[in-house]
Amino acid sequence: MMRLTITFILFCLVLNAHATTWRVGPSRPYLFCSQVAPLVQNGDTILIDAFTYVNDPQVKWSKNNLLIKGVGGRPVLQAGSIIASDAVNGKGIFVISGANVTVENIEFANAVVIDHNGAGIRQEGPNLLVRYCKFSGNEMGILCGNIPNCKTVVEFTEFVNGGSALNPGYQHNIYINHIDTFIFRYNYSHDAIAEGHELKSRANNNFILYNRIANEQSVDSRSIDLPNGGTTVIVGNIIEQGPNSANSNLLGYGLEGLSNPAPHNLWICNNTFVNKKTTGSFIQVASGTDTLFVKNNILAGAKTGGLIIGAPAVLDSSNNVIHNQVNAIGFVDAAQYNYHLTAGSAAIDAGVFVNAVIRGYALQAHQTYLDTCQVETRNTYNQVDIGAFEFGPALAQEEVETMQVRIFPNPTSGRVYISTGEERLERVRIFGMTGVLLGEFFTNDFNIDHLLGGTYLMNVQTDKRTYVLKFIKY
Repeated sequence: MMRLTITFILFCLVLNAHATTWRVGPSRPYLFCSQVAPLVQNGDTILIDAFTYVNDPQVKWSKNNLLIKGVGGRPVLQAGSIIASDAVNGKGIFVISGANVTVENIEFANAVVIDHNGAGIRQEGPNLLVRYCKFSGNEMGILCGNIPNCKTVVEFTEFVNGGSALNPGYQHNIYINHIDTFIFRYNYSHDAIAEGHELKSRANNNFILYNRIANEQSVDSRSIDLPNGGTTVIVGNIIEQGPNSANSNLLGYGLEGLSNPAPHNLWICNNTFVNKKTTGSFIQVASGTDTLFVKNNILAGAKTGGLIIGAPAVLDSSNNVIHNQVNAIGFVDAAQYNYHLTAGSAAIDAGVFVNAVIRGYALQAHQTYLDTCQVETRNTYNQVDIGAFEFGPALAQEEVETMQVRIFPNPTSGRVYISTGEERLERVRIFGMTGVLLGEFFTNDFNIDHLLGGTYLMNVQTDKRTYVLKFIKY
């Protein structure tokens, strides 16, 4: 009898734990998110039909492990007078205080509040994932508070025209306060207004990977502002300052004090920096910075204030292409923001392979940002090219070169064999599609039983060149 009673209790617990899917839309029982939010429980899914939802009250999501997703297209949540005049709550469109929440495929627009910090998303709970979204015309796109033991990931998302003309310089496209880890990848953050930053983060650890962070014509401030130091990896980005920017410095690090946990290391590899002002500086670091690593980057445009400002304890700044004239680099069309390389560019084959992996993230670029908010594999031909883009040969030649390295079987269930033709294998590294190092090998055959099923990138280094290939584990 006791055994039957326990079994019945467990069965009831399983039934009660069953997650609910809630539907929001013009033809659904719930027209607005504010009607559903008080009803959801931990682990529920909220699906929002593609539609423009205007003037919904502020929505607070307090439960954990939620998935909030737009379906059938991207719904637009357009803030209006209800949020703007809310003197009691007054934070933004979504306030997320639950843990481990995912927000996917939603546009947040026009968030304005009384204290000028109106956010598309105000993050108050730990561990938020935002992907495939858009933030347009908010005083703050995402505003993250001070949250211990928190990891915030933003990917495949566009931010545009964040800022407040009523409080210039204090609102930004995205603003992350004191958390442990911030990962910003495959995004397009651009044209912040009223002297706002395109990206500002006080996180202890920042991984800024394969984004376009750009100002074209608006009056923004820094492209990237990391005011409290810590560990930062910046790889594979296009970082552009437009002619109207109010701040002539593209990247600031530790300039409000190195208050994050040491070491204070800034790693910058294979980015394309472009300054279209007639004045400026590119990188400024605080006194007390431990390491500044600047390698394989293009730094194009005026540097009247200096290329690098500050005196880190260790500076490694080799293999960069630097020129005061943007048009001298050999870009395809800088006037139209196309910073791919032409055949005569000095950046081609001028880089060096960087072996370092910082907290699981490779400094050697193995992906390329692709407009808008997408990414593709970066293949290396001959030597590493400098900047965010690799200059590829004609398709026929590319196919011939790629044939030098083969993975088989592909897909594979566990064991992998690498053929390198006449080239000598030196090292194989396996990365997840997010750039995390998952394995390192020095032989032509090895087991990958530790990997889950999915798609991965394999970085194969030979005595002649480096190849990046995709493979599938099933």
